[in-house]
Amino acid sequence: MVTMQETMDAIRKYAPKFFSKVGIILGSGLGSIAEQLVDPITIPYQAIPGLHTGGVSGHASLLIMGQLNGIPVICMKGRLHLYEGTPIESVRTFVRLIKALGAETLIVTAAVGSLREDVGPGEMMLLTDHINFQPLNALVGPNDESVGPRFIGMDNAYDDGLRDIALRVAERMGFTLPEGVYISLIGPSFETPAEIRAFRTLGADAVGMSVAQEVILARHCGLRVLGLSAVTNFAAGMSAEKLTHEGTLHYGELAARKLTKLIPEIIKEISREV
Repeated sequence: MVTMQETMDAIRKYAPKFFSKVGIILGSGLGSIAEQLVDPITIPYQAIPGLHTGGVSGHASLLIMGQLNGIPVICMKGRLHLYEGTPIESVRTFVRLIKALGAETLIVTAAVGSLREDVGPGEMMLLTDHINFQPLNALVGPNDESVGPRFIGMDNAYDDGLRDIALRVAERMGFTLPEGVYISLIGPSFETPAEIRAFRTLGADAVGMSVAQEVILARHCGLRVLGLSAVTNFAAGMSAEKLTHEGTLHYGELAARKLTKLIPEIIKEISREV
């Protein structure tokens, strides 16, 4: 098994003195945010011990470090999906290296299907909580006390203070930013209409195939989390449009145009208040 020290030693060959304030995980169609980084240092995932390279269209599998509004930021351009057979150990490394590089805050972005009729494709949603419907928890197994405690509370997983900042910045910029609960499925098949009806009854507002494990791991190692999602489609059974990954990328790009403007301003505000 690859150790975190081996992972960090490989990263430090590229960036010996880089320490970040904020980490960003970029979901499907949202990679353009990384293009705003100044003086970027780019490392492909395959060059980092402990990480797997994703094979999903729209995920470039690059760790990019640089300055955003003068603030040192890590962008994980492309995430690791469990439906690809990625070992959970790689997902742990994926999140924990962000903390090891100095970040105090993690912004998780994701493409989601909307379970709300008033929030459609191309819009954004601020995540307030999640329901983990994946068949595992990333903390199962021996606990590393140097990373975090055996048991971690999840009552403020999506940080109240960071959400207040996001809402305030969005209002100032003239963006609508509805809030909602994310339900995480393992995929890769999309959900059935019957499942979506059940999830709406459970209180879910958005559905996707990631986020929950990353947030659990982030909270375990002490990262504050802000969740921002790009709505790419109405969930199954809510519209006549056929669900496709190509559609996800298309509408993700529309929402990304808003997030590309919003996230740098949120990071600037976070830097002022922390």
